Amino acid sequence: MKNANLTFADIKNSEEINTYIKQADASLEVLGYTEHSFAHATKCAEKAGMLLKGLGYGEHEIELAKIAAYMHDIGNVINRGDHAQSGAVMAFRILDKMGMNPQDTAAIITAIGNHDEKTAVPVNAIAAAVILADKTDVRRSRVRCRKTIPTDIHDRVNYAVEKVELKLNNEKKNLTVYLTVDTQISPVMDYFEIFLDRMLLCRKAANFFGIKFKININGGDLL
Repeated sequence: MKNANLTFADIKNSEEINTYIKQADASLEVLGYTEHSFAHATKCAEKAGMLLKGLGYGEHEIELAKIAAYMHDIGNVINRGDHAQSGAVMAFRILDKMGMNPQDTAAIITAIGNHDEKTAVPVNAIAAAVILADKTDVRRSRVRCRKTIPTDIHDRVNYAVEKVELKLNNEKKNLTVYLTVDTQISPVMDYFEIFLDRMLLCRKAANFFGIKFKININGGDLL
């Protein structure tokens, strides 16, 4: 029997899912990517849930967004290439086996399959929330090795970000990511060099909710 009440806690406590997340992150470490482990998965889940809650969505949709955000990168266990699509296929098998009903499974795998900026489209509220949570997770603690900071632009930009906050303003109908960046480590232009596609995708995701996406770096609005 399918279980309509499968929760985020069930997913977060799944040994199988956590094994895939751990191995996926280990593979990405070898490839030189920033941290994609439990810190990233959990932060994305929290932000996606917070966003939908702030926009007035119900508890059930909030749970689905948190589940999708927590699982969104499991496809990296197979390969970095097309990891959104392979992750969606993996999630379908896992959630179906755990007894999730088809409607909820469909919403989650749609979000996972639509989170990578190369192919992503915010096709539903859960997908839009996962995109916004994932693409705004830029922070110093994601950098694995300080030795690569001078030469690797991704490490340099992430390490330069001292603080990041995602704030929803329903009255003004905007969602702003506030970044505090140490420009002695990385100029602001470097941020846009590597994250411009992600920020444009965030704008599309915000548009899904009828709100405007904004970027504020060191006190100045840039987008």
